[in-house]
Amino acid sequence: MTTNNQEQVQILDKNFNISCPPEERQSLLNSAKLLDEKMREIRQQSKINNLERIAIMAGLNLAHELLLERQSGLSEEVINRLQQISNKINLALNQQSQ
Repeated sequence: MTTNNQEQVQILDKNFNISCPPEERQSLLNSAKLLDEKMREIRQQSKINNLERIAIMAGLNLAHELLLERQSGLSEEVINRLQQISNKINLALNQQSQ
C-alpha cells in the first residue's frame, strides 16, 4: 500500500496542501506549475481578479487543449491503422496477381 504525503503547491500566491503518493510528486508539482502559469496568464490578459473565475477559465482552457490533443492523437491512430489496412490490401493484391 502506497502512503500519501502532503505536498505544498503555490498557485497565484496561495499555498495549497495536496495529498499525493510519493511517486506522483513530480507530476503534481508540474501540474501545479502549469495551472499557476495559465491562471496568471488569464489574470493578466483579462484583468479578472476573482480567483474562482480565473480558476474556471484556466480549467476550461486546459480541458480544451486536452481535447484537441486527444482528437489529434486519435487522428494519427486512425491514419496509422488505415495505412496498415492499405498495406495489407496491396500485399494481398500483389500475391493474387502473381
